[in-house]
Amino acid sequence: MERATTGKLLKGEELYELTLRPKKLVEFVGQKTTVENLSVFIQAAQKRKEPIEHILLFGPPGLGKTTLAHIIAAEMGSNIYPTAGPILERPFDLAGILSNLNTADVLFIDEVHRINKSVEEYLYPALEDFCLDVMQDKGVGAKVLRLNLNKFTLIGATTRSGLLTSPLRSRFGISFRLDYYPADDLFHIIKRSAGILEIEIDDNAGMEIAQRARGTPRIANRLLRRVRDFAQVKGKGIIDLDICMYALERLEVDECGLDEMDKKIIHTIIQKFGGGPVGINSLAVAVGEDAQTIEEVFEPFLIMEGFIKRTSRGREATPHAYEHFKIKKEQGPLFNK
Repeated sequence: MERATTGKLLKGEELYELTLRPKKLVEFVGQKTTVENLSVFIQAAQKRKEPIEHILLFGPPGLGKTTLAHIIAAEMGSNIYPTAGPILERPFDLAGILSNLNTADVLFIDEVHRINKSVEEYLYPALEDFCLDVMQDKGVGAKVLRLNLNKFTLIGATTRSGLLTSPLRSRFGISFRLDYYPADDLFHIIKRSAGILEIEIDDNAGMEIAQRARGTPRIANRLLRRVRDFAQVKGKGIIDLDICMYALERLEVDECGLDEMDKKIIHTIIQKFGGGPVGINSLAVAVGEDAQTIEEVFEPFLIMEGFIKRTSRGREATPHAYEHFKIKKEQGPLFNK
């Protein structure tokens, strides 16, 4: 069972995400510089009566990349066609999508860094010249047929911008990094979401959830829904501070936003590997989690909050991690079970 604070979407929760997602740029909370610049670029493109340039959105999961992609399409009055990098396995898959795009339509590719290499190369002329080069026949009789495409906008989203190839990265005219949200911004997101969910929440409870949401709107909304469940079953149908604290304790989310897997990662580094350093693959095996998930979902927050650090030899627990769990560095196991 996936945890309430995991940055990934749980199966069946996409509907909730769509319900709580802002539909307009003015409704989007946080990422102030990105939103302000996007507004300028959108208005400029509209004045020129042309599609907005290709856009790259990157940053940790759950910060609003998909939401922004849909907002951009809506602000431009365009249709959006979402897909994902791993789905595009062959050039033929991409050709079928691109040939059906109308002028100013938006093609949104999530996990764009995972596009197959052959598909990526096929994409280059489509992004630059809005055309596709199709090979007809084989051998000495082979010839290339160029198909013209309608001018479209590609919006790519990735949590691993470093894995993008230089040729693909250079074809995005606009690039934004989304950063973790401060608690104040998450508080406003939670209050807005509570209104949509028709659940009353007081300010103290809203701020408590915001401070434990790991700087991530998706996690804030997920915690809100779980706390709402406790409020409706164990409380009085409203989210006050008491029921909020009770629910967060039951969800095993501590005051720093650390959940079960976060604690397990830190515990494993200290207990099984003497505080580190330990390689990511060894750590992944020890905690029973995928290495890529640790790198993309859990590790950025743990590093940002100073619980672990990356070194040339691997991951290490920091003095802050020992202090948080009230453990002396020379002490053995972190937890006694």
